[in-house]
Amino acid sequence: MMRMLLILMSALALSGCATPFVQPAMAPPPGFTGPRIEDPVLPGTLGAFIVDDSARLPFLRWGPEEAEVVIAALHGMNDFSAAFHLAGPAWAERGIATYAYDQRGFGRAPGRGLWAGEGRMTQDLRTVVDLMRARHPRATLAVVGESMGGAVAISAFASDNPPSADRVILLAPAVWGWSSQTLPNRYSLRVAAGLFGDRAVEPPDWAVRDIRATDNLVQLVRNGADPAFIRSTRFDSLSGLVDLMESATRKLGQTQVPTLLMYGARDDIIETRPMRRALERAGASKSLRTAWYPQGYHLLNRDLQAATVYRDVEAWLRQPDEPLPSGAPPVLPNLPE
Repeated sequence: MMRMLLILMSALALSGCATPFVQPAMAPPPGFTGPRIEDPVLPGTLGAFIVDDSARLPFLRWGPEEAEVVIAALHGMNDFSAAFHLAGPAWAERGIATYAYDQRGFGRAPGRGLWAGEGRMTQDLRTVVDLMRARHPRATLAVVGESMGGAVAISAFASDNPPSADRVILLAPAVWGWSSQTLPNRYSLRVAAGLFGDRAVEPPDWAVRDIRATDNLVQLVRNGADPAFIRSTRFDSLSGLVDLMESATRKLGQTQVPTLLMYGARDDIIETRPMRRALERAGASKSLRTAWYPQGYHLLNRDLQAATVYRDVEAWLRQPDEPLPSGAPPVLPNLPE
């Protein structure tokens, strides 16, 4: 026992000397004129947000050119803009325009597979929202973040420099930070990130078999087969994700615009214990409203009951003080102890 303890302490000491990798900002080329939008050449093809350091963040767009409501959509970990390929067209039918972009380090954005860091990811969101605000100055502008994207949104909108959007919607936001991890999880990930940070691993077979992100199996297969989806994750990226999730856990009640958090009872990814911790820490926030979906899984916008979520999103964006069409109750009273 003492031998194992000494080995563990030595590993922790060594790992503490190594800082997990975070991809640096890009160096703008000569003649760079600043952020801009590059529109898709053809409908259904990719456009791009060119952000402040000249990085090119590809996006998919759905909806009318002149929309009263416009959404900037943020995908989850290892995912990409097509995470909203069902939601975008559904909202377009309701007159809402959606821009879903590949966040830095994911999809077809720069540094694929390399963690970009909370600061850089939130700055990208600010720049994207500024570009969208300039294009749609009279629209209600909302950020919709799924899982990791929700954590990015929380961090950005709880900061001293929040994006210039009017609303935030958090779809099962990633709030499983260090304070919610078990002691073995915390130690093992810190050691792995410090000593083997650049090693990428796939989820174990039992996780693929037993943990279900959605009840829409067609979407699970489609997502996993897409070459833009990342299947193997570096240990330093996992550590960076947990850093971000811890930040989101602590800042959830501090968002500076009206915020709707949507969460499903069947979420196997962000389980009830960390969600309860985050909501209890948020307290009676004036900006935060929550909605509980008894049949909902983690990927609420791709579940078989996703149409319910689409309607609630539209209704809340247009009339945030009115009851949701689904009648979804608050989350916290429904979470098991």
